[in-house]
Amino acid sequence: MRRRVLCFVLLSALLVALFFLSVSLGSLKVTPAALFRGFFVAYDPDVATIYDLRLPRIVIAMLAGAALAVSGALMQAVMKNPIADPGVIGVSSGAAFTAVVVTAFAPSLYFFTPVFAFAGGLVAFLLVYGLAWDAGLNPLRLILVGVAVNAMFAGLSEAFNSAGGGNLAGVAAIVNGNITMKTWDDAGTLLPYVFVGLALAFLLARRCDLLMLEDRTARSLGVDVNRSRLFVSFAAVLLASGSTAIVGVIGFLGLIAPHIARILVGSGHRALLPFSMLLGAFILLLADTLGRTAFAPYEISAGILMAVIGGPFFVFLLKRSGKNYG
Repeated sequence: MRRRVLCFVLLSALLVALFFLSVSLGSLKVTPAALFRGFFVAYDPDVATIYDLRLPRIVIAMLAGAALAVSGALMQAVMKNPIADPGVIGVSSGAAFTAVVVTAFAPSLYFFTPVFAFAGGLVAFLLVYGLAWDAGLNPLRLILVGVAVNAMFAGLSEAFNSAGGGNLAGVAAIVNGNITMKTWDDAGTLLPYVFVGLALAFLLARRCDLLMLEDRTARSLGVDVNRSRLFVSFAAVLLASGSTAIVGVIGFLGLIAPHIARILVGSGHRALLPFSMLLGAFILLLADTLGRTAFAPYEISAGILMAVIGGPFFVFLLKRSGKNYG
C-alpha cells in the first residue's frame, strides 16, 4: 500500500513538473514567474501566444494520453491478453479512417468527428473480436487478425490522404498522429469524451478484475461475463476513438503504460486504471515535448516517436507472453 501511494505521488509530481517544463520550452521561452504574471497579473504578449498555441496542445496531449492508456488497460482485461492495445489490434485505425472520411468530405461536422470515429472503432473492434474467437480468445490469432485489420484501415486512411494530394491538414494530422496546431476548440471537443470514458472505466474497475478470471469462475461468482465484457469494451473503444479523432493514431501507448503500471502498482484495476491514466498523460506529453523541441525548428510527431519506442517494447512483450499463452 505504501509503495502504491509513493508511486502515485511521484508520478503526479513528475507530471506537474513536465507540464510546466513543456509550457516554458519552445521558440518562446518564459520563466514560471513570467507565466504566472502573464496569466494572473498583467497582459504579456508572449504568454498570450503560449496560451493560444502551446497550452491547448499540451492539454490535448495529456487528455489523449490518459484516454489511450486506460483504453489499453480495459482491452487487456476484456481480451485477457497483455499485448492487446487499441493501436495494435486496429481500433485506432478504424476510428482514424472514419475520422478521415468525415474531415475530408464533411468538414462542417468536425465537432461530431469523435462520434463517427467511435462507430469506426467499434466496427474494427467487433471485427477483430469476432474473427479471433475460436472457442475462446486465442492470443496469437487475436494479434494476427488485429494486425490485418489495422493494416486495412491504415491503408484506406493513407489512400484518402494521398487522393487529396496530402494537402488536407486535418486528414494528414489524423493519419500521422500529429498534435501540431491544435486549439482550445479541439481540447473542448475531446474533453467530454475523455471524461465520460474515464468515468465509465473507473466504475467498471471491479468488473475488469473479474474478467481477468476464467469465464467459468466468474460466472460461478454471479457475474454476467458477456454483459461485463460489452460494457468494458464500450468504454475502451470510446476512449480510444475519441482521442484518435483529435490527435490521430498513437500506437503502443495503450500497451506500454498499463504494463509499466502493473509492475509498479499491481494488477488490481482500482489502482491500475488511475495510475495508467497519469502515466499515459505523462508519456504522450513527454513524446510531444521532445518531438517539438529536440530538433527545433523541425518537429517529429508524437505518433512517430511512440512507434519508435513502442515497436521494440511490443516485440519484447510478444516474446515474453509466448511463455504463458498459445
